[in-house]
Amino acid sequence: MTRTQPDADRPVLVEARGVSLAFGSVKALTDVDLSLRAGEITAIVGDNGAGKSTFVRCLSGIHRPDAGVMTLDGADIDFRSPEDAREAGIETVHQNLALVEDLTVWQNLFLNREIVRGLGPASLLNRRAMQRQAREMVASLAVNVPAVTSRVRRLSGGQRQAVAICRAAGFSSRLVIMDEPTAALGVQETARVEALIRRLRDDGRAVLLVSHNFEQVMRLSDAVWVMRSGRCVAGRRTAQTTGQEIVALVTGAQAA
Repeated sequence: MTRTQPDADRPVLVEARGVSLAFGSVKALTDVDLSLRAGEITAIVGDNGAGKSTFVRCLSGIHRPDAGVMTLDGADIDFRSPEDAREAGIETVHQNLALVEDLTVWQNLFLNREIVRGLGPASLLNRRAMQRQAREMVASLAVNVPAVTSRVRRLSGGQRQAVAICRAAGFSSRLVIMDEPTAALGVQETARVEALIRRLRDDGRAVLLVSHNFEQVMRLSDAVWVMRSGRCVAGRRTAQTTGQEIVALVTGAQAA
């Protein structure tokens, strides 16, 4: 990684160089430089308004930067929509989860990705295939869900989060972005979700974690980037820093 973060052994998957974005006269991002490595959990931390969510929206195709370059596996990317990001293997688990409560687990997993039989107007949903694949997706992550035919409204907060992560992991070959994945969960459900996040990393995926929970960041991440006022001010390998240093970098009490 650039700036103050020592190099790691794993290859860089995503890199941002000089990424800037303004909404009218408000500069949301200014010359952001950071990188994510394959097979690692990378955290982005900062106060509200630091630019974390804006950067995530750029990476997930919601916003297009005004300036700068983002690369995926060394190739420039210019996503014009979230669909472009998903096609490139980048999935996002938003804080609101984006699940439909009245649909079942398998229906949520395949929402907008339905498997059909036949062609054109004569095509039909292949429910059996989707339910079978949904069971395989859930089993592969050891997700604690009663059954893929259960409606989402009957699931606990941790189970809903697990379904959202399962959906992202099931269709992402490269990067899973998670925005405050355990903010509304209890201790036990948080532990289960954190285990899922580690499993994604162990399977070789890159994970980008946005979190205000510094203890969680120190537990889970391999690398940490600190944002302040729309800028990326520092980067650290997690094993070579402390929670106190990260807090000081976030608040500006310590210079990068």
